[in-house]
Amino acid sequence: MAGQPRSGCAINAAVEVLGDSWSLIILRDIVFGGRRRFRELLTQNNEGIASNILASRLKKLVDEGLLTKAEAVRGQKVTYSLTEAGIQTLPVMVALGTWGMTYRQTSRELTVRSRLLAESPDLVDGLIDELRETHLGVPRPDPDSPRASERLQAAFEAEIAGS
Repeated sequence: MAGQPRSGCAINAAVEVLGDSWSLIILRDIVFGGRRRFRELLTQNNEGIASNILASRLKKLVDEGLLTKAEAVRGQKVTYSLTEAGIQTLPVMVALGTWGMTYRQTSRELTVRSRLLAESPDLVDGLIDELRETHLGVPRPDPDSPRASERLQAAFEAEIAGS
């Protein structure tokens, strides 16, 4: 499983796992895009990840305990699932998105969701609950309430339509 970090610094320990851009992009695509198979992660990636890089990073994310890899049954494709540690990267991604839209040049359309999540901690909590349900089989606390992902998508569509 996870290797020992070079130092006892918490930031270093996190950067050693999440510090390369591809690992966070893969996690982003799983968290926000619902992509869980190699081919989906490869072909539906906006940044153009190479297959060897994807394979390497998926292996690292599994080895580091952020993903699990379901054994493929004959004729089926391998499915990756987030662990609790992987799910807890969502607030990190929200913070990175907030920093990116504040200090870097971004496109409005690709920044709307980051802004909505930064402004709505309840959406982040709801997405975490959904991810636990999807990836860990833990039912959402209030299964009758609207899904956070649907609320986020509706807010995104309303904002884009209003522009």
